[in-house]
Order: sequence, then structure tokens, then C-alpha cells
Amino acid sequence: MSSILTWLVLQVDSVSCYCKVDAGLKTVAGARKFFPGSKLCIQPDINPNSHKGKSSRRERTRIQPPLLPGLPDDLAIACLIRVPRVEHRKLCLVCKRWYRLLAGNFFYSLRKSLGMAEEWVYVIKRDRNGRISWHAFDPTYQLWQPLPPVPGEYSAALGFGCAVLSGCHLYLFGGKDPLKGSMRQVIFYSARTNKWHRAPDMLRKRHFFGACVINNCLYVAGGECEGIQRTLRSAEIYDPNKNR
Repeated sequence: MSSILTWLVLQVDSVSCYCKVDAGLKTVAGARKFFPGSKLCIQPDINPNSHKGKSSRRERTRIQPPLLPGLPDDLAIACLIRVPRVEHRKLCLVCKRWYRLLAGNFFYSLRKSLGMAEEWVYVIKRDRNGRISWHAFDPTYQLWQPLPPVPGEYSAALGFGCAVLSGCHLYLFGGKDPLKGSMRQVIFYSARTNKWHRAPDMLRKRHFFGACVINNCLYVAGGECEGIQRTLRSAEIYDPNKNR
């Protein structure tokens, strides 16, 4: 039978609209009409040149188009953050500006601060042939979501560690490859970009070790390593902020 290896919850994104509207504009009433009960705050415009006056021809060519035609970027963001997370992959396909917005920290930190965060459950399992696959479950809409396959080095690995850092990065580290033996590789899946990325390798090759997360830092201790010294007594820590 298939055995579920781990269940992990990633809170990637985050009930009112906090947007900046110029005091002299009539759009304040319009904003309150569409977003009742909203408050005003100072949020930087994603396009800093959108409110400038006359500029040279060279400067005008550098001005990017608005996120949503007819709206300043702060109001456009106020609309986009209300789109359910299940639709975010489609939003990333609209244009490069939308992709950069959704892949950055500002968009999801804003959703989180406004209480719009949506948590998904990530399930890693091993089939009868020993191959690893994984899926994401959206409890709000009761849907399973397809995810990119685990990189080849972990498709049949044993004894590796799993951890969530920064609320949106699922790390796989260490383990034992059936052919190459113990590994010190570290990879992580970003729920914002929906892609796998490499992280710095661990200092020692190890598998079947202990691991935990404290203050958003990953601690790894003990385990086994093929070679002269089979049982390890060493420990190490990974800090994602310093990426080392």
C-alpha cells in the first residue's frame, strides 16, 4: 500500500481594503463604494512614475502600463489580492508585471496582514514501486492541485528531511539515493513561483537524521552516513535569510 510520508501546511498568502487615494480625487468615494468599510493607509505605488507630471520622451518610454487599465496600481492591487489563491497561477500568465507582483513578498505579505491568507496541505507519498509523488489540497474549495514533480534525485530517495521555512518554502534535504548513497543536497519548492530551487548543500552527507525548525531556521542533527564514519554526532543549522 502507498504510505504517506508527511503532511505539511504552507501559509503562503494572507478583510478589508487598505489603499492610498489622493485626497483631492473623487475616487475616494468610489473606493468606499466598491470596498465598504475600507481604511486608507500609505502603501507605495508599484509604479512610482505613474503620478509624475511632464517628463522627457526617454522617461515616458520607461513608464510601465498600469496593472489594470483605468486604475492606479494601488487600487489594482486591492482588487488582485481578493482573487482566491487557487486562481493565482492563471494570474501569473497574464503578463510579466502580474507575475512579478505575485512572485514577490509584497503581494503575499499584504494578503497575510489583511487576514486573507489561505493554507494548503501538502502531501508527500511513496507508491508501491518506491517512487515519490506529492500533491496539494485546498481545504477552502475542497480541491486537489497538481504540482511540479519532485526533482530526480529525490524521486526514489530514503531517509530525507522535510521542513517548511518562511511560510511558503517546502525544503527537502539530505537522504539516501539508492545508487549514489548518502546525500547532502538541499532543494526547496516555492509556493509563490510553483517551482523547485536549489539551496546550499549541507555540511555533511546524512540520512535518517533528526530535524526541526526554530525561529525560521532549520536544525539538522545526527543521522547516518555511508563510509568510514557511519553514525554521525554532528549538527548544523541553515538560515534562509543568509542563505547559508
